[in-house]
Amino acid sequence: MNTLFFRPTSHLRRFRRRITQNDADAAASEESSSLSILRHYQILDPNSEIVSRWNHVFLITCLISLFIDPLYFYLPYVVEGAACMSTDTQISLLITYFRSLADVFYLLHMLMKFRMAFVAPSSRVFGRGELVMDPIQIRRRYLSSDFIIDLTATLPLPQIVIWYVIPATKSNGGGHSNNTLALIVLIQYIPRLFVIFPLNQQIIKTTGFIAKTAWAGAAYNLLLFMLASHVLGASWYLASIGRQHSCWERRCTDELNRHPPCKITYFDCSISEAGDVERAEWLNSTGVLSRCDAKNDDSDFKFGMFADAFTTQVASSSFIEKYLYCLWWGLRNLSSYGQALDTSTYLGETTFCIVVCIFGLILSAQLIGNMQTYLQSMTVRLEEWRVRRRDMEEWMRHRQLPPDLQERVRRFEQYKWLTTRGVNEEQILQSLPLDLRREIRRHLCLNLVRRVPFFAQMDDQLLDAICERLTSSLSTQGSYIVREGDPVNEMSFIIRGQMESSTTNGGQTGFYNSITLRPGDFCGEELLTWALVPNSSLNLPCSTRTAKTLTEVEAFTLSAEDLRFVAVQFKRLHSMKLQHAFRYYSHQWRTWGACFLQAAWRRYKKRKLAKELALRESSFYDPANDAHAQQLGATFLASKFAANTRKGANQKVEIGDTSSSSLKMPKIFKPNEPDFYEEV
Repeated sequence: MNTLFFRPTSHLRRFRRRITQNDADAAASEESSSLSILRHYQILDPNSEIVSRWNHVFLITCLISLFIDPLYFYLPYVVEGAACMSTDTQISLLITYFRSLADVFYLLHMLMKFRMAFVAPSSRVFGRGELVMDPIQIRRRYLSSDFIIDLTATLPLPQIVIWYVIPATKSNGGGHSNNTLALIVLIQYIPRLFVIFPLNQQIIKTTGFIAKTAWAGAAYNLLLFMLASHVLGASWYLASIGRQHSCWERRCTDELNRHPPCKITYFDCSISEAGDVERAEWLNSTGVLSRCDAKNDDSDFKFGMFADAFTTQVASSSFIEKYLYCLWWGLRNLSSYGQALDTSTYLGETTFCIVVCIFGLILSAQLIGNMQTYLQSMTVRLEEWRVRRRDMEEWMRHRQLPPDLQERVRRFEQYKWLTTRGVNEEQILQSLPLDLRREIRRHLCLNLVRRVPFFAQMDDQLLDAICERLTSSLSTQGSYIVREGDPVNEMSFIIRGQMESSTTNGGQTGFYNSITLRPGDFCGEELLTWALVPNSSLNLPCSTRTAKTLTEVEAFTLSAEDLRFVAVQFKRLHSMKLQHAFRYYSHQWRTWGACFLQAAWRRYKKRKLAKELALRESSFYDPANDAHAQQLGATFLASKFAANTRKGANQKVEIGDTSSSSLKMPKIFKPNEPDFYEEV
């Protein structure tokens, strides 16, 4: 047993290598098998990006298919001068081609639903619910719910009616009397509407909207109204053709016993021959055409609202002309609720007018309501700002603010509106998760913060922590950011605009320093010194300068608590490199340095002047006049002593005044040394 433990482990390496290789092969085979199963049983998430895009594409396809189907109603037309009807075969082929393409999309949508996961109803108690990924359960649920409706919407009913049903009814000589069978196409609108409305709701549930912009939403609702007008106009045209053929058929029945007799086949241009002598003889002797002429006021057949199709020769016009006229007819009567219609007592005509009136009222109300909603959403921010501006004006008048103060408030509100357009950025950011807030603030602030030379010395991690806590600030011209002697509660970094930073060194007489802060500069550096001092007091430091805006200023601000948090958490802020950068870019240190150099220069000039005077006195020294010189020196010393005595008396008087500010501030203080020690 001991020999086993004292043997070298090299003899186990081969066994370990074999086990590792077997495990890797097993894992690879298991992964490949799982991928093959996933590839074979690929299930789609209803909330995924690809499904969302497909829903938008399929919604557009559904609208196009609803637009294509009524085009079949324009195929029959009246041949002017021949007293017969025919069918436009070329347009029929073109419409059938596009309708078949739309049917392919419906078929693909059905196939996708067989692979579309669904949320289990029992799991909707909390969150989005649990997706059911079992293919058998998905197929079973789809077959028992939406399969019949989708199949009915996918069937090529218009193609069957146009190419098989209508030609079969014409073969017995019935002519175009059965053209009204094309109204069966409208029956398929019911399942297709049952497809498009749930699809619309699914898109809203997934993405929250149909159109991304207000104009797109308004255009979408207008398109639906145009589609309804298109269907109404096409139905009116086909009913007009049927009404004309009904009149011909009724009057032809009255002339069956005449010579030559009237035949129904005469009204079908595809059956009757152009050189038919019997038809030409009947055409010269019949009264059917005059009795079924909509332009003839003496006709006993009342066309009612269908007379416009023949008085304006729409029934014999080209496809584009009659389509545009019928679309205009549908728009006019839907928007006027059918008030311009002149109807007869024909039952089908009055029923059609009732339907037009009801649907016109419903669709117009829906269009106006949706259009108003979408268009008002474009100006909701402007309306909120207008109401806020009105309330502010009333409040300022009620409080009797001075005119100059009112003007400053108005300028600030106007500048804030031009900058943010009424959007509360902080509220939007606070509603997002922490990771997203960090990324957005990094995108918005990082490049701007790096413009500040002091921040350019920091690494990315420290800058991310600072960007996360920065808040935007807007200031109008003439605003005071901070005043000398007031507590500093935030540090401002200028992005746009200019500020004036001035100091009187605590109100010292004869002392004034002023500089201009531009983009990249900062103010409130006393707060950084306070935050870097270990165990600093809770009292905020006092400002040594007054910052006033010269123009409109956009800046980022860092509060005292946030700055202290960054200073405590990130010890890299305590470094000699940042110490030198802070001293170089701090205007407080620059002012102290300038005053220090000026004082040193004055001392140097005074010593130099005293030395020159001493040299001059030594060069003019005369022993004969030594007694006179000693007497002159004693006089000079006595006058200097008297001057110093008066100066001391004046200082005692100032010390006795405890309210004097000279007790608190010397000529110029050196700024406090921030704790920029190196962490080891």
